[in-house]
Formats: sequence, C-alpha cells, structure tokens
Amino acid sequence: MNTIKSILLAGVLIAGATSLAAQSASTVGAGSSTAGAASGGTGGSAAAGGTSASTLGLGATSGGSSALGTGGSAAGGTRDTSSSKLHGNANNMNGMSKARAQDKGTWSDSKTHTKIHKGEVSSRTKSMAHEPGGPPVKSTTGINTAK
Repeated sequence: MNTIKSILLAGVLIAGATSLAAQSASTVGAGSSTAGAASGGTGGSAAAGGTSASTLGLGATSGGSSALGTGGSAAGGTRDTSSSKLHGNANNMNGMSKARAQDKGTWSDSKTHTKIHKGEVSSRTKSMAHEPGGPPVKSTTGINTAK
C-alpha cells in the first residue's frame, strides 16, 4: 500500500508543480486486490494562471478492518476553499474532498470521492482548470478493485 500512496502523491505533486504556466489538469489512480484484502485510491491536480487545487483519496481493507483517508488543498486565488468529509460504519466508509482556487474568471478545481464497501475499494477524481477565453481542461480517473 505504501507504493500506491507514493505513486499517487508523486503524480499529484508533479502535475501541480509543472502546470503553473498554463491551464492543465491531471489525475492518477491505482488499485489492487487479493483474497480478503484490497487497497487503492486516486488523486488529481489542476492549475490555471496562478491558481492550483489538488485532492487525494486512499482506502484499504483487509479482513474486518478498513482505513480511509482523504484531503485536498487550494492556493493562489482570491477565493480559495477546501473541505474534506469522512463518514461510515463497519460495513461502509465514504470520504470526499473538494478544493477550488478562484481569481475572477480563472479557476482550478479538484474533487475526489473514495469508498470502501463489502471488501472493495473504489475512488474517483475529477480535476478541472479554466482561464477566460477558452474551454476548461478536464481530467477524470476512477478505480474499482472489484473490476
């Protein structure tokens, strides 16, 4: 699971660091499962102008134990917002993170939803960036250890 987490973090950090010059959006995901255990997650980053937003979600389950983490950040705008929520019980866990940085008509946005249900992990990230004068760029990645 540490390898998956490292890959996700590296992808998000590289995408965010290399995308400050123009609008860009990148997402990455990885997942694996074996008999009785599953792990996986997705992450993404978007940047436009001087704004950037990133989110990440990672879940793991084995036997009767499960763990889920999610987070996000936004920077560079005049209106930066981020929020993360976790909820669940022994049978079902959900985590969602949202991040958005906005400076007038320029904005960056990223959303990640990660879920653990019945021994399976699923996660989806959508990142978008927009500068005035053109369409937004978008990237979406999803994983499901059941498939």
